[in-house]
Amino acid sequence: MRRMLTGTLVLHPAFYLNVLPDKTRQNKPVPFWQVERRGLLVNILVLLPVNDRHRAILESSAPGEDFIYTSADAATHEQVADADVILGNIDPGMLTACEHLQLLQLQTAGYDDYLAAGTVPADAKLSCSVGAYGQAVSEHMFAMVLSMMKRLPGYQDLQREHRWEDLGPVTSLKNANVLVLGAGDIGGHFATLCRSMGAHVRGIKRHPLVYPIVFEDMDGMDALSERLVEADIVASFMPSTPETRGLANAEFFAAMKPGAFFANGGRGDLVVADDLVAALESGHLAGAAVDVTDPEPLPATSPLWDAPNMLITPHVSGWFHLAATLNNVVDIAAENLRHLQAGETLRCWIEH
Repeated sequence: MRRMLTGTLVLHPAFYLNVLPDKTRQNKPVPFWQVERRGLLVNILVLLPVNDRHRAILESSAPGEDFIYTSADAATHEQVADADVILGNIDPGMLTACEHLQLLQLQTAGYDDYLAAGTVPADAKLSCSVGAYGQAVSEHMFAMVLSMMKRLPGYQDLQREHRWEDLGPVTSLKNANVLVLGAGDIGGHFATLCRSMGAHVRGIKRHPLVYPIVFEDMDGMDALSERLVEADIVASFMPSTPETRGLANAEFFAAMKPGAFFANGGRGDLVVADDLVAALESGHLAGAAVDVTDPEPLPATSPLWDAPNMLITPHVSGWFHLAATLNNVVDIAAENLRHLQAGETLRCWIEH
């Protein structure tokens, strides 16, 4: 077993690493920039489904280091225990085996499962892949919303029944008022797609002073009720926080404009399912499209399955169904390998 790296990396221009595995200096504490070494990283466990091009990108970011390629399901306790860096999501329970982990680089934008005290070793850094999923999730949710507005799911049902019928009027995004909850990477991409169709897009953000320029205006959470009344489409890409869990409840849906559409591509626990079903059954909402539910998988007995004008996909908007997403995740991981070796601040760094 290798000697454990016991130093801590201070993210500051005048950074030092206390102990490095360097035989010429017999592991004595030395300034970071004076060390002659193979690199800070020794063993990099890659759980991502990479191809040869991805491997070349990762390995060029940490030349000479040991890369072990496997999957989250196939990774052994020994591999996890021996890793200095893990690229990809691992069962949080397996992290107790880590002996000298320096970085856990998640493949997901979300990181809720890794925030419980003691889950990630105290000396290890935690980063996520915010910025990798904007294109994939926004396009998926945009397609769901537009298909609802054009009654395409209903026509699909008629096709299966071999029925040639007209389902009536449809609506358009041109001049529609769209409200995006969560104006980050994904929300910004979604807003861009809506604006391209002629919609007016406002956002709701916890910190509304900084936001993508594609939004015509931005408000804080205190303006939510006022903005819900105006919106023809409400799309949420909010993370799961104590403030957002259960936010989309009976009061929320009642505040929405009659005939509006609701979409959720953020976290399933935003929505009180029974309240959404009631809003659809009453006809107050014209339709709802969700790619996330609570719980997941959605039980076969959930009333969401049979709610009228409800479109559900099984949390597939992200993952790696779009090749560009995995490319983005690999690029973020490679960037953070370089940052870690240089003692620089990591991209998408998370306190834990």
